[in-house]
Amino acid sequence: MKLSLTLAVCAIVALAADYTAGERRHWAFQKRSVPAIPAVEPAAANPIDAFIRARLAKEGLQLAAPADKVRLIRRVTFDLTGLPPTPQEVDAFVNDKAPNAYEKLVDRLLASPRYGERWAQHWLDLVRFAETDGFEYDTHRPDAWRYRDYVIKSFNEDKPYTQFLTEQLAGDEIDPANHELAVASGFNRLGALRKNAGNQEVASSRNEVLTEMTNIVGSAMLGVTVGCARCHDHKFDPIRQKDYYRMQAHFAAVQEREVPLTSEAERSAWKAQKDAVDAEVKELKKQMKGLQGEDLSRMQAKVKSVEAKAPAPLPALFSVRNDYGENFKPVHVLHRGEYTKPGEEVHPRSLGVLLPDGAPELGPEVKNPRTELAKWITTDDNPLTARVAVNRIWLHHFGRGLVATPNDFGRMGQRPSHPELLDYLANQFVEGGWKWKPLHRMILLSDTYRQSSLLEVAAAKEKDPDNKLLWRYPKRRLEAEEIRDAMLSATGRLNLKTGGPGVMIPVQQELIQLMYKPEQWVVAADQKEHDRRSVYLIAKRNLRLPFMEVFDSSDMLISCPRREASTHAPQALELLNGRIANEMADALAARLTEFSAKDHAKQVDFAWRWVAGRAPTAEERKLSMEFLASQPLREYALAMFNLNAFLYVE
Repeated sequence: MKLSLTLAVCAIVALAADYTAGERRHWAFQKRSVPAIPAVEPAAANPIDAFIRARLAKEGLQLAAPADKVRLIRRVTFDLTGLPPTPQEVDAFVNDKAPNAYEKLVDRLLASPRYGERWAQHWLDLVRFAETDGFEYDTHRPDAWRYRDYVIKSFNEDKPYTQFLTEQLAGDEIDPANHELAVASGFNRLGALRKNAGNQEVASSRNEVLTEMTNIVGSAMLGVTVGCARCHDHKFDPIRQKDYYRMQAHFAAVQEREVPLTSEAERSAWKAQKDAVDAEVKELKKQMKGLQGEDLSRMQAKVKSVEAKAPAPLPALFSVRNDYGENFKPVHVLHRGEYTKPGEEVHPRSLGVLLPDGAPELGPEVKNPRTELAKWITTDDNPLTARVAVNRIWLHHFGRGLVATPNDFGRMGQRPSHPELLDYLANQFVEGGWKWKPLHRMILLSDTYRQSSLLEVAAAKEKDPDNKLLWRYPKRRLEAEEIRDAMLSATGRLNLKTGGPGVMIPVQQELIQLMYKPEQWVVAADQKEHDRRSVYLIAKRNLRLPFMEVFDSSDMLISCPRREASTHAPQALELLNGRIANEMADALAARLTEFSAKDHAKQVDFAWRWVAGRAPTAEERKLSMEFLASQPLREYALAMFNLNAFLYVE
């Protein structure tokens, strides 16, 4: 009898608790530890090296010897700026005998405006930034580029990460009149947007929009797959379906907002011109009914001609606002995630597994729900936010995070390879005011980062074939943007102009014709615009540039925390036969000729220093000279862009 009563009481207690002790025990949901820096011999000047060396010592392994200065400057320059060092920069670093030469180099690169352009790309991948809606229409978002420029500026200023997140989640709530904050809050509408002609299902579309807003917060900011709880309780992580919709309720009032940057008179004149064009197009389409053959083709051409007269969109800020009027609908738990089957109404609350049992919802009266969500995400003791952020920094310096699944710190994600180091870095990040650059500096000045990638140790390869323990620096292939930008740099054509609308460059006509509206692709008239850095090329969801796609650029539809580095035949074909590679080969050949019209030896040395960042070896020089004895200079230039010495960072 007593046993039955005890079991009954336990059952009641279990039902009363939001989450069991076992569910809360997962490492990522635990408060960050304060690990002691391991003692190693000889003593490590950098705490990172102490943690890494201590773990290696357990396996009988050690760090590799330091990388030479030529390889090191190329590595760190690409990592921080996405561009290669110039030959002059390489020479200056190699010849600088000061003990702090490398430290000065790191500081110079962190202060460069190129740093923000490179690290903004990582964030833009993560939040699936694009300048079009996606789906069939792939409608252009003419002012979305301002968000990209906001991100670049934020990284260059080393804006505290907590402020960076808060501005994006709730900038419009904090100060509706502040233009920078309005642009930042455009984060909430970065997801793909389905638009249907004639049969728009508003409820379905709205549900998709709210789903996009909720899921990206989980993936990008918290590193958990909250989206898996949309249709039912999460199968693996302690995230209830009800808590998913409580998270979603923070966004219930969010509606699109275009903040005009023109006067009322300018807007009225624009509307009058647009209405006139729309009326003419409508009349022509009426006349098209029943037409066939050439008559239909002529009328379609006329319609396109009239549509081309429509005025360009007026400048505005791509943003959001809260609307608690008649368009506001409270959030309900949806049975199996179906918008046609609403259940219990819920109000804003953060993830229950990280809250005390019985923590209340904010209630329907809260008027700044996203600000409240931002406060919870950015609090110093949130166990996820800082860990997730520092793991991303580590990932982009070593090609692999301390947690190898950067968007999934849950039970189906991988456990950290160095849990104490992860918490140590997260604590340093928080104590340092959530600034990125000091953390970069600590990582880059470590012996772990500066070690050679060339070491081959049989015992290490057997014990740790994936180099998870970092017994050598992990050689990596350049990302798509880095390859294109490095080509432009080597040819002397790179245009370092910053900011502004996304640039459209020439692409195959067959791809343009596949678009819903081919006339949307208008190539920039100024040739110099074609040579802008890749971060400034238009991010169009339904037309990814072939050169970028073949080298694993993100698809802009889902969060991309880490670029793949595949190796396949189309990459070689693109580098040998593609338009961009051949244009760059012509430009490099012209530059080599200008440098030295007939001296192949000088041309070879110049080409290697600009393309590979170093002088050629004796064997490389010999093979180059033999090649040029029978082949044109532009073929040699093309071959240079196909070398591993160009495509990989060691």
